[in-house]
Amino acid sequence: MTIDGYIANPASRFATVAMTDTNGLLRGQMVSAKGLKGIAQNGMGMAPVTLALEPTDEINHIPGISDDSADFHDDPLEIDPGTTRRLPWSQDGDDLLILANYTGPTADMCPRSILKRVLDRASMAGFTPKYGLELEYTLFDETAETAAAKGYRNLKTATPHKSHDLLIYQVAQSEWYAAVADMCTALRIDLAKMHEEIGGGFMEACIEAGKGLAPADQMVLLKNFLKVLAMRHDRTISYMPRWSETADSQSMHLHVSLLDDAGKPLFHDPSKPHNMSDTFRHFIGGMQHHIGDMTLVFLPTVNSFRRFAPGTFAPPALTWGYENRTTCFRVVGENPSSLRVENRLAGADVNPYLNVAATLAAGLDGVINKIEPEAEVIGNGYAQETGPDFARAMPEAIRRMAASSFAQDWLSPRFVETFSASRQSQHDAFQGKIPDVELERFFDLG
Repeated sequence: MTIDGYIANPASRFATVAMTDTNGLLRGQMVSAKGLKGIAQNGMGMAPVTLALEPTDEINHIPGISDDSADFHDDPLEIDPGTTRRLPWSQDGDDLLILANYTGPTADMCPRSILKRVLDRASMAGFTPKYGLELEYTLFDETAETAAAKGYRNLKTATPHKSHDLLIYQVAQSEWYAAVADMCTALRIDLAKMHEEIGGGFMEACIEAGKGLAPADQMVLLKNFLKVLAMRHDRTISYMPRWSETADSQSMHLHVSLLDDAGKPLFHDPSKPHNMSDTFRHFIGGMQHHIGDMTLVFLPTVNSFRRFAPGTFAPPALTWGYENRTTCFRVVGENPSSLRVENRLAGADVNPYLNVAATLAAGLDGVINKIEPEAEVIGNGYAQETGPDFARAMPEAIRRMAASSFAQDWLSPRFVETFSASRQSQHDAFQGKIPDVELERFFDLG
């Protein structure tokens, strides 16, 4: 369905124009079909303070956006006509969805606009990234209300036990899997794979590898509409990297390769170990060199860092290895079309656009500047000395991000300033809280 075709249909009443906030949540408005014609030509206003909002609409501090100098003005959104799709469950005539991103000064902070710029920069250098994304989530037999009433403790997960790839649970939950597949078909999400993961109710859904903004757009849609689907089933989903001390860590892995302008894979060279070309090796070198300073992009909440507790299956450092899941950067595949690297650092709470943008920026700089990686990890990476490291706590991640000239160059100085400030605001808010575990352990101390 095109925008013009939708407007021309007498039965069309409303369309939804949506942008993606810093957290990866879709925010937008229903606009009349009549008004959509002008929006398609001239854009639509939305306040940049949207990028300061937490998922529950607490406002983080962002200089010039939500501080004492803020006027809470609108900046223009431009819609992307290639992103039109039908909203599942919506009434005919009210069901057009169109994705948008900021233009003007706010584009420097807008996650989708940032990825567009990184992809343009890759194209100018003669590279076409191809990438796919994996999303881990936990499904609960709880509503938002029942989970809150229990204090988010002792929740009933959709399955009772750890069940990695167990078909008995997959088949027992066939209605859920079918509902996810139906939803993805309606939303034009190229779903490549679904399966049970390591934990009760723990599942994974994977987006097919593609080019341009499409895979990241689809992951944003998947994250948002999986939550809607769960609500419609009187259930709920969490993307918290660690929602319980007994739960494993939840992440969003990113698989990346590079093509040249003619579509030829650039990561494959049969004369080299693991068939890895010099280009591929340098891409990994760039990730090892730069991603640590951009930890905050991949681990954007105070909960993100709890993924790395002992016993979880989270990366031990910015190491790499061939078919080695105990490293952060896992080389996968053998032939030209399958050889790629999997970045395993990001938590499930990451913004998909920023996950892709920061990974590509780091790898592309490695290729351009021929950065050599550290030695490959052979065997269990958890039992070996760590290599280059990422930030281990939010204060360190904020400091490294704020000081990164590389992040300022590739993602924009304004993004680095505002994103660092917003995360500092979140960290400060949580520093004032007293966790239950501290009360349990220290209330009767002394």
